[in-house]
Amino acid sequence: MNKVKKKVKVIKIDVDKCNGCRACEVICSSFHATPKYSSSNPARSRIRLIRDPLKDIYLPVYAGEHAAAECMGRDKYVVNGKEYDECAFCRASCPSRDVFKEPDSGLPLKCDMCEDEKEPLCVQWCLAEALTYEEREEEAEEEVQLGDMEIGLKSLVDKYGLQQLVDTVARLANKERGHTSD
Repeated sequence: MNKVKKKVKVIKIDVDKCNGCRACEVICSSFHATPKYSSSNPARSRIRLIRDPLKDIYLPVYAGEHAAAECMGRDKYVVNGKEYDECAFCRASCPSRDVFKEPDSGLPLKCDMCEDEKEPLCVQWCLAEALTYEEREEEAEEEVQLGDMEIGLKSLVDKYGLQQLVDTVARLANKERGHTSD
């Protein structure tokens, strides 16, 4: 494989500064509403807060890559004497949980770093400065990845089956051409 320069965008999280205000969740869900800023539904947010109320600890976690299958390990983590399972910190949308899935369709959500913004809005709106944005170039192996559309289609095939997806696309294509058969 070839080595290529790759721009890496990262949201760094300082758990000690997070106060649990959830401004990051609100602005993220508003930005990704259709149309933009028309509603706020935290279930559509690409960032979520994990909370330990007894220790008053908050941990923001933002959505990563889609995982087609459940992971094999179920490790436990101990943070300040409290035990957490691996899923609590996981950034993936996967079959075993509803976190980071579009509530209406079940399609996986992934942080897109707020597309055309200079930096993600969750970082801009974090008054406690628990979230910071970092952009750097790294040399990496060139890899072929599924795009958002392929991941979405795979998720729909997994949920409804290939034939139902094909039939639905054909029906929608006919409607677009003005040939309604319903």
